[in-house]
Amino acid sequence: MEALLSLAFDNIASKDTQKIRKGMRQIEGMLAQICLSNGKSKPSTPQHRRNASAINLGEQQAQSPKKLGALAEDPAFREFFRLQEGFEWNVSTRVADCLERLLGMTSNGQNDLLILSALSNLQGLLLLHPPSRTIFGREIYMNILLDLLDPYNCPAIQSSALLVLVTALLATPQNTRTFESMDGLLTVTSLFKDEETTQNVKLKLLEFLYFYLMPEAPTSPASASNSGVGLQRSPSKLASAFDRRSSVASSDDGGGAARKDIRTQEDKQHMLAKYLSNVEALVQDLQETAPFTNVAC
Repeated sequence: MEALLSLAFDNIASKDTQKIRKGMRQIEGMLAQICLSNGKSKPSTPQHRRNASAINLGEQQAQSPKKLGALAEDPAFREFFRLQEGFEWNVSTRVADCLERLLGMTSNGQNDLLILSALSNLQGLLLLHPPSRTIFGREIYMNILLDLLDPYNCPAIQSSALLVLVTALLATPQNTRTFESMDGLLTVTSLFKDEETTQNVKLKLLEFLYFYLMPEAPTSPASASNSGVGLQRSPSKLASAFDRRSSVASSDDGGGAARKDIRTQEDKQHMLAKYLSNVEALVQDLQETAPFTNVAC
């Protein structure tokens, strides 16, 4: 896996768009191998060998996602998780750095496709390795996501950036505080009120605001497993990996700093009301419909 990651890192660090595309596909392929079950398929007969590529494509499409509990027992996932704990092999950091470079390149259709590929990979990485979300507690990385929400970006990029933003804030209150301190609420609400914003993006922005207004709660590896969020029946090595990253993110007071990062729903409602007039209606709707049941924010 190290050899594959090293090759992918070299590719996405290049200024050549072809190499960047190849690197993103290598990362995507690695994530697919981790997440998809190895379904048994019938061996092809000799007369079908000339169509091997088509056969392989059909087999790949037939693969189904692994169950979350089974994923925790998968050797490939264990190795991936272990490597992500070190800076050298952390894929999320490399993809985020690539996104920053792509934002500085000439905007065109080809570049937009690369940004979309990077965002898709980043979302998967943050879901597979939640401790990597802590990088978005740093302003330099949070600013990348906010830049992608600028009106000049295409709707597809704005929608994908919102999905990554939700994943980056999920169960990580300290990242939400960084988002707020960098005028993230102003960015989101300005895009929402912009007449040129498409209806599909506005819908996703509204969903994000619902998510933002959810009550916050600190999560530990054990509580995440018990609540159905995170890895079920996590092996001790994976649990200790979460513990190590959590101890780095929090201060020496045993998690007191993490608790200080939490804001109440009323606090967030008041902050959002500075930029949006109908926040009370949003909160009421959120309480009545409970769209994100069992999700820790």
